[in-house]
Amino acid sequence: MGRFLSRTSNTSNTNRARGTNGTNGTAAARPGFGLVGPRRERHEPTLDQFEDLGLPVGDDGVVIGTDAQGAPAVLGLMRPAPFDVVLVGGAWTAQVIALRTVGTGGRVAVESGRQQLWTALAQAANTGQQSITLHDVGRVPPQGPSVHSPVLVVRDCGVRPPLGRVRSAPWQSVLTLLPYPGPTTARLMAHADVVGVQRVAPEEAVQIGRTMGLPQEDVEALSSLPDGVTLWCTRGSRTYVTTGPTDPEAGLLGAARRMD
Repeated sequence: MGRFLSRTSNTSNTNRARGTNGTNGTAAARPGFGLVGPRRERHEPTLDQFEDLGLPVGDDGVVIGTDAQGAPAVLGLMRPAPFDVVLVGGAWTAQVIALRTVGTGGRVAVESGRQQLWTALAQAANTGQQSITLHDVGRVPPQGPSVHSPVLVVRDCGVRPPLGRVRSAPWQSVLTLLPYPGPTTARLMAHADVVGVQRVAPEEAVQIGRTMGLPQEDVEALSSLPDGVTLWCTRGSRTYVTTGPTDPEAGLLGAARRMD
């Protein structure tokens, strides 16, 4: 919100600056300053009025869907600090996030052992420049992220991803996609800044709930989530997000699905 500045005046100084021409009260010219303007009331809001001057500003990032209230849900992937995301779910959701990251001005590097799953997406996004690049597991080169060219690295390396050569850094976020929980999932979740969970088996939901400190109602809900619905959570907050494709996304990726 902007700062409002008000001018104050001194009565004696104003009287000296103001001149009259005869008795008609016409203001006289001041050399170099022109005529003295009309007197007005000071435009200064009271403390109670400042709240009315505020403007709602949403979070910066990628719109990944809508929350339970129908409001846009935003994932802040482009930030000046390292940011790690773990998504236990299907590649469809990760692909939508990647495509929307490109749409907001970011670059995407996909590390995957199933590049055929990402080829069509990369070809559609790379119109004029290499917005999405595909790399074999363990072969992602340095991306050179910057404030003008932020990067999202998507690691689609199976249930037990190896240690990545390229890690999160300022203006470079890493999204690790896990098809289902595995031996390293608890460790990855513990080090993640935010975790997304799609439909999993009841026993897997219990494991995830224990790691993330979820209440029992959310643990029970995880085994029956519809396609396209993800529980995004940290240890202090959680929200359900429904990701629906736009018409171009549906034409390229098809309908929302949990399994690939």
